[in-house]
Amino acid sequence: MITAYNLILPVGTQVVTQIAVKNKQGEQLCIQGAVGVITQAPTDNSHSYQIQLPDETTIALKRHEFSIRKHFQQPDASEAAAYLAEYDLNGAVIYRCIVGSRAFGLDHPGSDTDRRGIYLPPAALHWSLYGIPEQLDTPATQECYWELQKFLVLALKANPNVLECLYTPLVETATPLAQELLDQREMFLSKLVYQTYNGYVLSQFKKMEQDLRNQGQIRPKHAMHLIRLLLSGITILKEGFVPVNVVEYRDELLAIRDEQMSWEEMNQWRLALHQRFDRALETTHLSDRPDYEAANAFLIHARAQQARAYEQ
Repeated sequence: MITAYNLILPVGTQVVTQIAVKNKQGEQLCIQGAVGVITQAPTDNSHSYQIQLPDETTIALKRHEFSIRKHFQQPDASEAAAYLAEYDLNGAVIYRCIVGSRAFGLDHPGSDTDRRGIYLPPAALHWSLYGIPEQLDTPATQECYWELQKFLVLALKANPNVLECLYTPLVETATPLAQELLDQREMFLSKLVYQTYNGYVLSQFKKMEQDLRNQGQIRPKHAMHLIRLLLSGITILKEGFVPVNVVEYRDELLAIRDEQMSWEEMNQWRLALHQRFDRALETTHLSDRPDYEAANAFLIHARAQQARAYEQ
């Protein structure tokens, strides 16, 4: 493991010595692994720190000759990485689907294929000291898989990316457990969709207005997806499902992406959609909150399944 020693540590930081220290007479001042506290810090890392030991002896050490105590007492990162490497976490993916432009019906011949989904770690890894990564990212292949609990938490918050995973028609892998989740995906839909979707679009359009003023341009693809998000949110509130494929609006949305629709036209469309979103909220049959109890029950069920597999 390569450690970066760029920052100057402040006075008062507790440290652990990585070397034994002797005085000029050869007498040992401290053993390797001794605890001390920084009493004087240098102006750069080419000079030594003054470190006071429990017996009030003061020694001088360069930054690479000691560790920060709270870091020293944590599992070594290389050990954690080695432990995780023993498990094929990509083999623990229980749900794999295609989202993005191909699922939206907005793709072109050069479009990427974005895969998302869920992985369920083995019980032994989940129970270990080293913990589990919240998501597995492979940028080279445009793949991202959330750990089950993280996925459920995001879905309960009406995260658009996660909800689209549950409703995309392009499913490549779904274990029986994943299918159980898909069969009860309505538990994640609630009026929180209005808050999450609307709030995100409002904040992003405000930033785009600033970009337009300061730089004279916006990111058209991003603008297209913000409009798509409003269209999706309205349908969720009105009809109780997430419309991933938006091919019926393909021409208008691609006009935004291809900069064939003016900012004024797009902004007027956005404002009209906000009004429709408001009316949809007033008449929706969705509950105020998602079904946390059902989501929690499913997570416990999935964890118990992994525990039984471990015992076997």
